[in-house]
Amino acid sequence: MTIFDVLVLIGGLCLFLFGMNIMGDSLERRAGGSLRALLGKLTQNKAAGFLTGLGVTAVIQSSSATTVMVVGFVNSGLMSLRQAISVIMGANVGTTVTAWILSLGGISGDSIILQLLKPTSFTPILALIGIIFTMFAKTSRKKDTGMILLGFATLMFGMDTMSGAVAGLADVPAFQQMFLLFKNPLLGVLVGALLTAIIQSSSASVGILQALAVTGQVSYGAAIPIIMGQNIGTCVTALLSSIGANKNAKRATLVHLSFNVIGTTVWLAVFWAVSAIFKPAFLDASTSLAGIAVAHSAFNIACTALLLPMSSLLEKLAMKLVPESNKKNDIVTELDERLLGTPSIALESCSNLTIEMADLSVIALKNSLLTLEHYNSKLGDEIHKMEEKADHYEDILGSYLVKLSSHQISDHDSAQASKLLKVIGDFERISDHSVNILESAEELHSKGIVFSGDAQKELHQLNAAVSEILELTKEAFVHNDLVAARKVEPLEQVVDQLRIKLKNNHILRLQKGECSIEAGFVWADLLTNLERTADHCSNIAVCMIDTAENNMNMHESLRAIRKNDPQYQQQLAAYLDKYMPNGN
Repeated sequence: MTIFDVLVLIGGLCLFLFGMNIMGDSLERRAGGSLRALLGKLTQNKAAGFLTGLGVTAVIQSSSATTVMVVGFVNSGLMSLRQAISVIMGANVGTTVTAWILSLGGISGDSIILQLLKPTSFTPILALIGIIFTMFAKTSRKKDTGMILLGFATLMFGMDTMSGAVAGLADVPAFQQMFLLFKNPLLGVLVGALLTAIIQSSSASVGILQALAVTGQVSYGAAIPIIMGQNIGTCVTALLSSIGANKNAKRATLVHLSFNVIGTTVWLAVFWAVSAIFKPAFLDASTSLAGIAVAHSAFNIACTALLLPMSSLLEKLAMKLVPESNKKNDIVTELDERLLGTPSIALESCSNLTIEMADLSVIALKNSLLTLEHYNSKLGDEIHKMEEKADHYEDILGSYLVKLSSHQISDHDSAQASKLLKVIGDFERISDHSVNILESAEELHSKGIVFSGDAQKELHQLNAAVSEILELTKEAFVHNDLVAARKVEPLEQVVDQLRIKLKNNHILRLQKGECSIEAGFVWADLLTNLERTADHCSNIAVCMIDTAENNMNMHESLRAIRKNDPQYQQQLAAYLDKYMPNGN
């Protein structure tokens, strides 16, 4: 083997890893909705969690990526530790799909069908289709499909290049002696673990082993311990990802590590005993690409069969290794940057947190309306806390969504991220108005100001309209209900008209001496805050409609809703009749 062969080997390895990375990332983006659907079906049932982990890993072609995702889910509260255990086990089996795909390179035969199944026959066609999609497709989904095909073609070309580069090692005595050393199971496990820890992908390290198998010098006796070690090495990625995570996320990482260490220890002992006592002849036989795929699958299935029934014991072990803190308030990360590697799931996490923010802001505003009727200092303290929390949510969501938008995400996810970036500002402003209204209530209480009977009736009427628009907006956003969203704008128009009417009525009362100047200042502040609250509700609803219709011109949308929406005038008339009957 010359220096040029070594260079070709390095080049092939680089292409192999690069292709695997491109294909995995593109699959994650392309299958974003499917990933959300799979994770949404998670239950406490071990089989469901196992199948979910298997399915997700088979899609994205990386158990390390799945495990890092799981750590992020647990850290963000999207998944319990018990659910995570079965998902992690499923991921270990799902990662064996890659080895089976790579084993296609070992197909040999003269028939046309067998020749067509060889990667060297069909990957050029896939590469051609992939480059056409990537260069000329207009939608991100088609571009991602092109990148998947290009990534797969690059991966298989790298695999073929590596196999060709190492073929000459078959006649190198030193290479033969090296694999004789690996027949020592402990040494094989150590080598497999180190190689996988370095490249942080068990799928890639299995692929490298398959490339070496073409030399005919890799026996089953040497390959099986290396495969066992690869399962331990793949834990490094998850261990690194758990740094800075909460206790449950660290427990999930320890479950992953203990699962692989225990499984490897048990089956390595069995393998050692069987090879020492029975000395099976197949252990000295040269393995093949398909043989390594079989060994890889068999080992991972055996580990799962052994430990899945004992998942509760793994959970207890993790709880003992990472005990509960004596501190009552353990720091929780609301948005985990580990999820940025899976944009669709990261966006789902942002959406869930925005729903919490929406609920918080609406409750704060409604509570502030209560303080106008019956002032309560404790309720006032709660409103301030809610407003501070809403501010915090806006900060972390805004920063996180900007980071998420810098990743390669689908057109749909990009539109959803833009929608969330817009609405969090409106929800935050609603919480600000709740504090402003509270301050007005405090001023009324501290100065003993009392509105006239007519003013109180009018304020009660306006408060009812604002409460309804808040609830309507929240329900529309939480359930992505466009029908409800279209009802917001006509109600906002009624709130505007109510404000004008109440302002004019107040001027008449001032002229008659029925209301004081001091009360008038508070009255004006209240009308402004309530009207602007309705404006923010309108912004949220119109943003939802714009996103659904791929139109980001809010002013144009408002004009279209008021002029062209047949339901608008009906809803407007209904709200006017409800809150301003006979113009009163």
